[in-house]
Amino acid sequence: MRICALVVDLMDRSRISAAVPDITFVRDAAACAGADVVIIDLARSGRHVRAVRSAAPAARIVCFGPHVDEEGASAALADGADVVLPRSRFFGDPAGAITELPPR
Repeated sequence: MRICALVVDLMDRSRISAAVPDITFVRDAAACAGADVVIIDLARSGRHVRAVRSAAPAARIVCFGPHVDEEGASAALADGADVVLPRSRFFGDPAGAITELPPR
């Protein structure tokens, strides 16, 4: 399974790679082509959700962001994200977040 992430924050990367060791961190949507799962930090890369969906149409797109950003979460879902989670819930179990499909 190919898992990639549009996550630029180094602390977030560290926490994700500890839970998902085979992850690849990328800088743009095109690098997500062929991925099975894509993780997107909405606070820093939310504008790329639509482009990621185009580059990886079959991928499961899991986004995380601030729990108070309801507009960003709604936009991500409209742009093709499968799941949008608050940061706290995502980082509670990053590996689980990419395998389970919680309700939108």
